[in-house]
Amino acid sequence: MITLCWAAKGGSGTTVVAAALALSATEPTLLVDLDGDQPAVLGSAPPDGPGVRDWVRSDAGPSRIAALEVDVAPHVRLLPAGRPGPGEPGRWSELARWLQRQQRPVVIDAGGHPPAEVFEAADRRWLVTRACYLALRAAVAQPLRPTGVVLVDEPGRALDRADVEACLGAPVVATTLCDPAIARAVDAGLLAARLPSGLRRVLRAAAA
Repeated sequence: MITLCWAAKGGSGTTVVAAALALSATEPTLLVDLDGDQPAVLGSAPPDGPGVRDWVRSDAGPSRIAALEVDVAPHVRLLPAGRPGPGEPGRWSELARWLQRQQRPVVIDAGGHPPAEVFEAADRRWLVTRACYLALRAAVAQPLRPTGVVLVDEPGRALDRADVEACLGAPVVATTLCDPAIARAVDAGLLAARLPSGLRRVLRAAAA
């Protein structure tokens, strides 16, 4: 099962949601970082070796991808982003096929620009958004269509869950509050060790 998380507007919480989704899993899970912020959110040292974007720019075979993985939690392995740069479309297709062959759940943090080949390969395509007019406007303008929405709920917003679903044409699969406990865990580099139970419960239920 491949779950891809992305956002149409920066600051929506995609990286935290993707990390928490992987950490909430009850079985060994691969977390793929296409945006580059996962080590910082998880409180782990930045990988000093190549990452997936380096592989996409190389001529290495798919068998080399697993060698790029690093442990970030007892049951979570991270495929780090590596250095930014463009990749050949055919290489993204190779990566997508490799991900589809995995015998473990895969969570992809795609940031704001998912490669089309990887996007299409995902079983679940979850847009992470706030109930914000500008964020929803940006999402509607994209050609990418979600199969589900993770709503980051902020008190005081004029728009609600029903508005989000009507606007995007997809169900809200999980709602998480802007919780100060989550922000503190991220700022302290302790999300992997102290994932707030409420966030774990919500995302585990959505994944099930």
